[in-house]
Amino acid sequence: MRVPLAQSGPKAESAGIPDRLYFRIGDVSRLAGVQPYVLRYWESEFPTISPKKSGTGHRLYRRKDVEMVLEIKRLLYDKRFTIAGARKALDPKLKVPVRKDPARNGVQGDLFHAASPDLTGIRSELAAILKLLQ
Repeated sequence: MRVPLAQSGPKAESAGIPDRLYFRIGDVSRLAGVQPYVLRYWESEFPTISPKKSGTGHRLYRRKDVEMVLEIKRLLYDKRFTIAGARKALDPKLKVPVRKDPARNGVQGDLFHAASPDLTGIRSELAAILKLLQ
């Protein structure tokens, strides 16, 4: 039975998830509105989706997996992220805090105005390695 989702967004979508321990791939497919082969592909692209396998080999998704599938669908279909962009957006280690500095242009400014390394030390080390190799 398809569960209608009245509102949009992660909070509304997780409210539409039935209160169960495990979901089969068909259940998740109906909840997310995508085909099962799409879910299997997303498993290979997003390591955060990791359904358990039953004794008969069926995928058993937990609630956190279903919530992650709904978030991935939102990023890919609604926000129009690429797979790589959605992967970066979901990885908490890669999240960079955005500074509100009027002198710089957000994160982009930080990337291009970073302090340059001391190239003289690197150059001398490379020259020493080259001398050893000759």
